[in-house]
Amino acid sequence: MATNDERLAVVEAARTGDPAALDALLRQCQPDARRYAQRNCFISDVDDAVQEALMVVARKHASVRAIAAFSGWLFAIVRRECRRLGRKALNFDPYDEATVERWLATHDGDSLRRELVDAIESLPADYRNILLLRDFAELTIGEIAEQLGITSAAAKSRLHRARTLAREYLLS
Repeated sequence: MATNDERLAVVEAARTGDPAALDALLRQCQPDARRYAQRNCFISDVDDAVQEALMVVARKHASVRAIAAFSGWLFAIVRRECRRLGRKALNFDPYDEATVERWLATHDGDSLRRELVDAIESLPADYRNILLLRDFAELTIGEIAEQLGITSAAAKSRLHRARTLAREYLLS
């Protein structure tokens, strides 16, 4: 795993046109892009979103103005690809920002925490457990599957459904 200074050096070298540095940059940022996509995409869209995001990085890496902003730029690309793929697959945007922004504007920090707790408590036990293991205990899908005695595919499916139910609870 590269340190932040090493990654910044690789970003700068890639910006100057070094093909080996670009290759190293794409290899270094792929795990971060994948983790971010797993939290922001439908399970079936993770690989496609990461691939598309890395292609955008490869084409436009020289346009990054502040090297320190690279990670934020990468995550914005992944988020945009997740949304695009979600809209394409279901003809619907599960991350409707206008609705989320309106909802957030009507809640202070304490009420947000209470609503989140209520949303999590409203979930069926299987969904609540998997959500807590992934998002709070930060276990990997493989670790969750092993702990619960289910397949990785079942864990991914339950996690997706748990997040969808929690989001529906919060935004309804």
